[in-house]
Parts: sequence; structure tokens; C-alpha cells
Amino acid sequence: MKKLIFCLSAIILLAGAVWASPAKKKTATPLPPDLEAIRADVSNPASQYYYPKLFKRYEQNETVMNLEDYRHLYYGYLFQEDFNPYRHNDASQRNESLYYKDKHTRAELDSIINYAETALEDTPFDLSQINFLIYALRARGKVNKAAIWQYRLNHLIQAIVSSGTGADPDHAIYVINPRHEYNIVNFRNSVVKGQRYEEPYYDVVDIEKKDNKGHTTTEPLYFNIRNLLEEYYRKHPDEN
Repeated sequence: MKKLIFCLSAIILLAGAVWASPAKKKTATPLPPDLEAIRADVSNPASQYYYPKLFKRYEQNETVMNLEDYRHLYYGYLFQEDFNPYRHNDASQRNESLYYKDKHTRAELDSIINYAETALEDTPFDLSQINFLIYALRARGKVNKAAIWQYRLNHLIQAIVSSGTGADPDHAIYVINPRHEYNIVNFRNSVVKGQRYEEPYYDVVDIEKKDNKGHTTTEPLYFNIRNLLEEYYRKHPDEN
């Protein structure tokens, strides 16, 4: 995909580093998020993970936020009243049409930045809009601001992939938005060959893989959307 600026190698190295034991330097197995504990933490004003305080740290570009901070930030958004994984605002739709042009003028780059910032005010963890924003900021020479957003993006992805490998239902990757499934596939430099829902609460994305000899195989990547659906229907009971 053109202009894809997700730093895949950096994300992989970063994920490996945070999961390594300081003593043994071995990479740990990804762990599913304890969502009930996260719910309690982000709702407790006395907790270091109280969501208003945590999100303020994120907005202030605090670079000492660790993996557990970002796991609470990402998965804690499930329990915020404005959570809606199916919301798609006008700014994001306009930006998608503009971003995928072959070339952009300076005015168009400025529009991509404005649309992305507007979309992210409404849906703060829209990974595609963050990607668009980084691309346009870099193209306009605003490298420091682009670096801040790249840091945020890398750590959000790190939080997601820390939840599972996606190899099977027992090791599914937890997402709070179905669109993030395709973001993860892009990070793996894979091609989507199909998608299906599997009971009781899994999205399965079939991806194409090539071995060293160029042989192509297809394998499933599992995503757990149980809590996504539960929170959506809790907040929008008429949709159930």
C-alpha cells in the first residue's frame, strides 16, 4: 500500500524489548488484557490509570508511558461513555478519499492534516487517521510533530500485539475497533484474502503468506471482539 509509513521493524523491536526480562532477556508470551481489572483502574480516581489523568498524559506527549500505561489507555477506552467502534465521521471519510490520491499539493497535505486532527478529536485511536496525519506532517516538513504521532502509534500497536499472537482462538488479538484488524495485517506486511465471523466472538482474517521459496499459503489471524461487542450493545441497546 503506497505511503504506508507504519514503522513495522521499529514496532517489532519495541515489542520485543518491552516483553524481555531484564535478567534473562527472553521475550515473554503475549498476555490477554485483564479487562475487568482495567475497567476498575480507569474508573477509580485514586488509580494511576484513572482515565482522565491517563489520557491527559497521552495528550501531553509523555514519553515515559510504558506498556501497561498504553494497555490501560487503549483497552480502557472501551469503558468510556463516548466509545463507539462503528462511528465513522465526515472528516475521516473525506480524508480517506484525499489520502489515496497519487500525489498531493501543499494545500491538500494541509487538508489531510486538518481532517485527521478533526477525526481524532472524535475517535482518538483511529490508527488509519494517525497514519494519514504522520504522512502529511512529514511531507510538510513538520518532522517533530510527526515523530510525536509516530511514537504514539508505535506504542498503541505495541499494546494491541501484546494481547495475543492471533494464531488461534486461545491466543486471539484483542481489538477495540474492527478496523484495527486490518491495521494489524498491514503492519505484518500481509495481504487479506478473506474475512469471516466465528462464534462466539471472533473475527477471523485470512492472510496470504509467502515462504522463502516464494510458495504462497493462507493462514487465519484471530481477533477477539467480545468486549467490543458487549460495550457497544450496552451503550446502544437498540442495535442488539
